[in-house]
Amino acid sequence: MNWRIAIAYSVTIIAWGSAFPGIKIALQSYSPEHLALLRLLIGSSGLIIFAVVKKIRMPDLKDIPAILLLGFLGFTVYHTALNIGEETVSAGVASLLISITPMFSAVLAAIFLKDRFSKMGWIGSLIAFSGVAVISAGNGGSLSAVAVGVLLILVAAAGESCYFVFQTNYLNKYGFIPFTIYTILSGAFFMLFFFPGTITEITQAAPSSTYALVYLGLIPTIVPYFAVAYLISKAGAAEATSSLYLTPVAAMIIAWIWLGEIPSVLSLFGGILTLAGVSLPHWKEKEEPLLPAKQDSIESKV
Repeated sequence: MNWRIAIAYSVTIIAWGSAFPGIKIALQSYSPEHLALLRLLIGSSGLIIFAVVKKIRMPDLKDIPAILLLGFLGFTVYHTALNIGEETVSAGVASLLISITPMFSAVLAAIFLKDRFSKMGWIGSLIAFSGVAVISAGNGGSLSAVAVGVLLILVAAAGESCYFVFQTNYLNKYGFIPFTIYTILSGAFFMLFFFPGTITEITQAAPSSTYALVYLGLIPTIVPYFAVAYLISKAGAAEATSSLYLTPVAAMIIAWIWLGEIPSVLSLFGGILTLAGVSLPHWKEKEEPLLPAKQDSIESKV
Protein backbone atom coordinates (compact mmCIF):
# COMPACT_ATOMS: atom_id res chain seq x y z
CA MET A 1 0.00 0.00 0.00
CA ASN A 2 1.21 3.49 -0.87
CA TRP A 3 2.39 5.27 2.28
CA ARG A 4 0.26 8.34 1.47
CA ILE A 5 -2.87 6.18 1.28
CA ALA A 6 -1.92 4.45 4.55
CA ILE A 7 -1.54 7.83 6.26
CA ALA A 8 -4.89 9.01 4.86
CA TYR A 9 -6.62 5.86 6.19
CA SER A 10 -5.00 6.32 9.61
CA VAL A 11 -5.88 10.01 9.83
CA THR A 12 -9.50 9.34 8.87
CA ILE A 13 -10.02 6.50 11.34
CA ILE A 14 -8.25 8.20 14.27
CA ALA A 15 -9.79 11.65 13.69
CA TRP A 16 -13.35 10.37 13.43
CA GLY A 17 -12.79 7.89 16.25
CA SER A 18 -11.49 10.63 18.53
CA ALA A 19 -14.66 12.70 18.00
CA PHE A 20 -16.76 10.48 20.27
CA PRO A 21 -14.64 10.83 23.46
CA GLY A 22 -14.03 14.48 22.53
CA ILE A 23 -17.78 15.06 22.63
CA LYS A 24 -17.93 13.48 26.09
CA ILE A 25 -15.29 15.91 27.40
CA ALA A 26 -16.96 18.95 25.82
CA LEU A 27 -20.39 17.94 27.20
CA GLN A 28 -19.06 18.41 30.73
CA SER A 29 -19.41 22.18 30.25
CA TYR A 30 -21.47 22.69 27.09
CA SER A 31 -25.07 21.79 26.30
CA PRO A 32 -25.49 19.43 23.34
CA GLU A 33 -27.02 22.23 21.23
CA HIS A 34 -24.29 24.79 21.96
CA LEU A 35 -21.60 22.15 21.42
CA ALA A 36 -23.00 21.33 17.97
CA LEU A 37 -23.34 25.03 17.11
CA LEU A 38 -19.82 25.99 18.18
CA ARG A 39 -18.24 22.92 16.61
CA LEU A 40 -19.84 23.73 13.24
CA LEU A 41 -19.00 27.44 13.54
CA ILE A 42 -15.33 26.65 14.20
CA GLY A 43 -15.26 24.16 11.34
CA SER A 44 -17.05 26.62 9.05
CA SER A 45 -14.51 29.35 9.82
CA GLY A 46 -11.64 27.12 8.73
CA LEU A 47 -13.53 26.02 5.61
CA ILE A 48 -14.40 29.59 4.60
CA ILE A 49 -10.69 30.49 4.72
CA PHE A 50 -9.91 27.39 2.65
CA ALA A 51 -12.67 28.22 0.14
CA VAL A 52 -11.42 31.79 -0.30
CA VAL A 53 -7.80 30.69 -0.77
CA LYS A 54 -8.79 28.00 -3.27
CA LYS A 55 -11.36 30.31 -4.94
CA ILE A 56 -14.14 27.75 -4.68
CA ARG A 57 -17.21 29.03 -6.53
CA MET A 58 -20.63 29.55 -5.02
CA PRO A 59 -23.30 26.90 -5.74
CA ASP A 60 -25.97 27.56 -8.35
CA LEU A 61 -29.07 29.29 -6.97
CA LYS A 62 -31.37 26.42 -7.98
CA ASP A 63 -29.29 23.95 -5.92
CA ILE A 64 -29.28 25.96 -2.68
CA PRO A 65 -32.58 24.53 -1.25
CA ALA A 66 -31.31 20.94 -1.69
CA ILE A 67 -27.90 21.86 -0.25
CA LEU A 68 -29.57 23.48 2.76
CA LEU A 69 -31.71 20.38 3.35
CA LEU A 70 -28.76 18.01 3.04
CA GLY A 71 -26.66 20.22 5.34
CA PHE A 72 -29.51 20.21 7.86
CA LEU A 73 -29.78 16.41 7.80
CA GLY A 74 -26.09 15.59 7.59
CA PHE A 75 -24.77 18.13 10.09
CA THR A 76 -27.50 19.88 12.13
CA VAL A 77 -29.49 16.71 12.85
CA TYR A 78 -26.42 14.47 13.05
CA HIS A 79 -24.40 16.56 15.51
CA THR A 80 -27.32 17.63 17.71
CA ALA A 81 -28.81 14.14 18.04
CA LEU A 82 -25.39 12.54 18.58
CA ASN A 83 -24.47 15.06 21.29
CA ILE A 84 -27.74 14.56 23.16
CA GLY A 85 -27.41 10.80 22.81
CA GLU A 86 -23.89 10.81 24.26
CA GLU A 87 -25.22 12.34 27.49
CA THR A 88 -26.46 8.84 28.43
CA VAL A 89 -24.49 6.56 26.07
CA SER A 90 -20.73 5.99 26.33
CA ALA A 91 -18.38 7.26 23.61
CA GLY A 92 -17.36 3.78 22.46
CA VAL A 93 -20.92 2.53 22.27
CA ALA A 94 -22.02 5.68 20.41
CA SER A 95 -19.37 5.00 17.77
CA LEU A 96 -20.67 1.44 17.39
CA LEU A 97 -24.23 2.69 16.92
CA ILE A 98 -23.15 5.26 14.33
CA SER A 99 -21.45 2.45 12.39
CA ILE A 100 -24.92 1.35 11.30
CA THR A 101 -25.01 4.35 8.94
CA PRO A 102 -23.93 2.30 5.86
CA MET A 103 -26.86 -0.05 6.47
CA PHE A 104 -29.34 2.81 6.72
CA SER A 105 -27.85 4.25 3.55
CA ALA A 106 -28.26 0.98 1.66
CA VAL A 107 -31.91 0.65 2.72
CA LEU A 108 -32.68 4.25 1.74
CA ALA A 109 -30.96 3.79 -1.62
CA ALA A 110 -33.01 0.64 -2.24
CA ILE A 111 -36.28 2.41 -1.40
CA PHE A 112 -35.77 5.81 -3.03
CA LEU A 113 -33.12 5.25 -5.71
CA LYS A 114 -34.19 1.72 -6.66
CA ASP A 115 -30.71 0.37 -5.94
CA ARG A 116 -30.56 -3.39 -5.57
CA PHE A 117 -30.48 -4.56 -1.97
CA SER A 118 -29.35 -8.16 -1.85
CA LYS A 119 -30.61 -10.99 0.32
CA MET A 120 -27.34 -10.78 2.26
CA GLY A 121 -28.08 -7.08 2.78
CA TRP A 122 -31.39 -7.85 4.50
CA ILE A 123 -29.78 -10.59 6.59
CA GLY A 124 -27.02 -8.16 7.55
CA SER A 125 -29.65 -5.57 8.52
CA LEU A 126 -31.32 -8.00 10.91
CA ILE A 127 -27.98 -8.92 12.47
CA ALA A 128 -26.96 -5.26 12.80
CA PHE A 129 -30.21 -4.22 14.46
CA SER A 130 -29.97 -7.23 16.79
CA GLY A 131 -26.56 -5.89 17.75
CA VAL A 132 -28.11 -2.49 18.50
CA ALA A 133 -30.61 -4.16 20.85
CA VAL A 134 -27.80 -5.99 22.66
CA ILE A 135 -25.78 -2.76 22.94
CA SER A 136 -28.78 -1.03 24.51
CA ALA A 137 -29.16 -3.80 27.09
CA GLY A 138 -25.45 -3.79 27.94
CA ASN A 139 -24.84 -0.06 28.26
CA GLY A 140 -25.80 0.21 31.94
CA GLY A 141 -27.53 3.13 33.64
CA SER A 142 -31.26 3.92 33.53
CA LEU A 143 -32.87 1.74 30.86
CA SER A 144 -35.26 4.51 29.75
CA ALA A 145 -32.47 7.11 29.53
CA VAL A 146 -30.22 4.72 27.63
CA ALA A 147 -33.08 3.81 25.28
CA VAL A 148 -33.64 7.51 24.48
CA GLY A 149 -29.90 8.01 23.98
CA VAL A 150 -29.66 5.01 21.65
CA LEU A 151 -32.71 6.21 19.70
CA LEU A 152 -31.22 9.70 19.25
CA ILE A 153 -27.91 8.27 18.04
CA LEU A 154 -29.85 6.17 15.53
CA VAL A 155 -31.62 9.39 14.44
CA ALA A 156 -28.14 10.89 13.94
CA ALA A 157 -27.14 7.87 11.84
CA ALA A 158 -30.36 8.18 9.80
CA GLY A 159 -29.72 11.88 9.16
CA GLU A 160 -26.18 11.15 8.02
CA SER A 161 -27.46 8.31 5.84
CA CYS A 162 -29.91 10.63 4.07
CA TYR A 163 -27.02 13.04 3.51
CA PHE A 164 -24.86 10.33 1.92
CA VAL A 165 -27.63 8.79 -0.21
CA PHE A 166 -29.05 11.95 -1.78
CA GLN A 167 -25.82 13.87 -2.39
CA THR A 168 -24.64 11.95 -5.49
CA ASN A 169 -25.80 14.39 -8.18
CA TYR A 170 -24.30 17.34 -6.31
CA LEU A 171 -20.99 15.54 -5.72
CA ASN A 172 -20.76 14.89 -9.45
CA LYS A 173 -21.54 18.51 -10.21
CA TYR A 174 -19.42 20.35 -7.63
CA GLY A 175 -16.88 17.83 -6.39
CA PHE A 176 -16.45 16.28 -2.95
CA ILE A 177 -14.67 19.13 -1.17
CA PRO A 178 -16.78 22.09 -2.42
CA PHE A 179 -20.02 20.21 -1.72
CA THR A 180 -18.86 19.30 1.80
CA ILE A 181 -18.04 22.96 2.46
CA TYR A 182 -21.49 24.04 1.24
CA THR A 183 -23.28 21.53 3.48
CA ILE A 184 -21.22 22.17 6.62
CA LEU A 185 -21.94 25.90 6.25
CA SER A 186 -25.64 25.03 5.78
CA GLY A 187 -25.63 22.92 8.94
CA ALA A 188 -24.01 25.77 10.88
CA PHE A 189 -26.65 28.19 9.56
CA PHE A 190 -29.51 26.13 11.00
CA MET A 191 -27.68 25.78 14.33
CA LEU A 192 -27.75 29.58 14.79
CA PHE A 193 -31.22 29.06 16.28
CA PHE A 194 -29.40 27.89 19.43
CA PHE A 195 -27.05 30.88 19.65
CA PRO A 196 -28.72 32.61 22.68
CA GLY A 197 -26.76 31.73 25.83
CA THR A 198 -23.69 30.57 23.93
CA ILE A 199 -21.38 33.38 25.10
CA THR A 200 -22.29 32.79 28.75
CA GLU A 201 -21.59 29.10 28.37
CA ILE A 202 -18.17 29.77 26.81
CA THR A 203 -17.14 32.08 29.66
CA GLN A 204 -18.20 29.54 32.30
CA ALA A 205 -16.81 26.42 30.61
CA ALA A 206 -13.88 24.45 31.98
CA PRO A 207 -10.71 24.86 29.88
CA SER A 208 -10.59 21.13 29.13
CA SER A 209 -14.09 21.26 27.61
CA THR A 210 -13.21 24.29 25.51
CA TYR A 211 -10.00 22.65 24.26
CA ALA A 212 -12.03 19.58 23.31
CA LEU A 213 -14.57 21.81 21.52
CA VAL A 214 -11.87 23.58 19.48
CA TYR A 215 -10.31 20.21 18.63
CA LEU A 216 -13.70 18.87 17.47
CA GLY A 217 -14.27 21.92 15.27
CA LEU A 218 -10.86 21.92 13.62
CA ILE A 219 -9.97 18.23 13.35
CA PRO A 220 -12.89 15.70 13.18
CA THR A 221 -15.19 18.22 11.46
CA ILE A 222 -12.72 19.08 8.68
CA VAL A 223 -9.64 16.85 8.34
CA PRO A 224 -11.31 13.43 7.70
CA TYR A 225 -13.36 14.83 4.82
CA PHE A 226 -10.22 15.91 3.00
CA ALA A 227 -8.56 12.56 3.77
CA VAL A 228 -11.59 10.66 2.44
CA ALA A 229 -11.60 12.84 -0.69
CA TYR A 230 -7.98 11.83 -1.29
CA LEU A 231 -8.76 8.14 -0.66
CA ILE A 232 -11.73 8.18 -3.05
CA SER A 233 -9.55 9.72 -5.75
CA LYS A 234 -6.88 7.02 -5.27
CA ALA A 235 -8.72 3.88 -4.19
CA GLY A 236 -12.39 4.40 -5.10
CA ALA A 237 -15.39 5.08 -2.86
CA ALA A 238 -16.08 1.48 -1.80
CA GLU A 239 -12.48 0.81 -0.75
CA ALA A 240 -12.21 4.21 0.97
CA THR A 241 -15.34 3.78 3.10
CA SER A 242 -14.74 0.11 3.98
CA SER A 243 -11.88 1.17 6.26
CA LEU A 244 -14.29 3.22 8.37
CA TYR A 245 -15.50 0.04 10.05
CA LEU A 246 -12.36 0.43 12.17
CA THR A 247 -13.59 3.79 13.52
CA PRO A 248 -15.41 2.22 16.53
CA VAL A 249 -12.22 0.35 17.44
CA ALA A 250 -10.27 3.62 17.42
CA ALA A 251 -13.05 5.33 19.40
CA MET A 252 -13.04 2.65 22.09
CA ILE A 253 -9.25 2.70 22.47
CA ILE A 254 -9.15 6.50 22.64
CA ALA A 255 -12.10 6.59 25.09
CA TRP A 256 -10.32 4.01 27.28
CA ILE A 257 -7.10 6.09 27.31
CA TRP A 258 -8.73 9.53 27.48
CA LEU A 259 -11.81 8.87 29.63
CA GLY A 260 -11.15 5.54 31.30
CA GLU A 261 -14.29 4.11 29.67
CA ILE A 262 -14.40 0.33 29.57
CA PRO A 263 -17.42 -1.04 27.67
CA SER A 264 -19.30 -3.98 29.14
CA VAL A 265 -18.90 -7.45 27.67
CA LEU A 266 -22.53 -7.29 26.49
CA SER A 267 -21.94 -3.98 24.72
CA LEU A 268 -18.83 -5.37 23.02
CA PHE A 269 -20.78 -8.43 21.88
CA GLY A 270 -23.52 -6.17 20.53
CA GLY A 271 -20.90 -4.07 18.77
CA ILE A 272 -19.41 -7.13 17.10
CA LEU A 273 -22.90 -8.16 15.94
CA THR A 274 -23.56 -4.66 14.59
CA LEU A 275 -20.27 -4.45 12.69
CA ALA A 276 -20.71 -7.99 11.35
CA GLY A 277 -24.19 -7.16 10.10
CA VAL A 278 -23.10 -3.91 8.47
CA SER A 279 -20.06 -5.42 6.75
CA LEU A 280 -21.67 -8.74 5.71
CA PRO A 281 -23.05 -7.57 2.31
CA HIS A 282 -19.71 -5.96 1.39
CA TRP A 283 -17.68 -9.07 2.20
CA LYS A 284 -20.17 -11.17 0.26
CA GLU A 285 -19.71 -8.95 -2.79
CA LYS A 286 -15.92 -9.29 -2.56
CA GLU A 287 -16.18 -13.08 -2.35
CA GLU A 288 -18.31 -13.32 -5.53
CA PRO A 289 -16.34 -11.96 -8.51
CA LEU A 290 -18.16 -11.44 -11.77
CA LEU A 291 -18.13 -14.36 -14.22
CA PRO A 292 -16.40 -13.78 -17.56
CA ALA A 293 -19.73 -13.70 -19.40
CA LYS A 294 -21.04 -10.98 -17.09
CA GLN A 295 -17.84 -9.00 -17.42
CA ASP A 296 -18.18 -9.06 -21.23
CA SER A 297 -21.76 -7.90 -20.89
CA ILE A 298 -20.72 -4.98 -18.69
CA GLU A 299 -17.82 -4.01 -20.92
CA SER A 300 -20.12 -3.91 -23.95
CA LYS A 301 -22.23 -1.25 -22.21
CA VAL A 302 -19.31 1.04 -21.42
